[in-house]
Amino acid sequence: MSFDFTDFLDHFTGAVEAGDGNALAVLFTPDGVYDDTFYGAFEGRDAIVDMLENRFWGDAEAFLWDMYEPVFDADRNLGYARWVFSYTSTQEDSGGRRVAFDGMSQFSVENGLIVAYREVFSAGLALIQLDMAQARVDKILRRLVENHKKSPEWARHVHYNK
Repeated sequence: MSFDFTDFLDHFTGAVEAGDGNALAVLFTPDGVYDDTFYGAFEGRDAIVDMLENRFWGDAEAFLWDMYEPVFDADRNLGYARWVFSYTSTQEDSGGRRVAFDGMSQFSVENGLIVAYREVFSAGLALIQLDMAQARVDKILRRLVENHKKSPEWARHVHYNK
């Protein structure tokens, strides 16, 4: 049986757009990880349900997520897709603002379920649209940079000495 990555992405984005944490969580292995740029890593299905229903949908509504040019490497069990994502903020300081940005996702898949999901996008594009106080934007972006610096993949770049 072949893995239909495009159909899988439709289920993934549909669950997020509907705010259906259970529909999203069942796409992951029991100990799968959803690593969200803003909220951090969530491990396990219960944590993923909580992330979607209480974090995403606690801070925003009217989600749209369109995936483009999906690619799945069956030999490596890796999928990639380019996307455009948007929502309307419900946060106190930015409520009603529509935010849109684009990025890329990586899906590590095992037996048709996500083992690890991660994404790459410019957080600044999203934050500036929220018109947050500059000090808050600065704090969020500095936290994101510090998190990246902790990644083993960044070590050679962060500690480069000519």
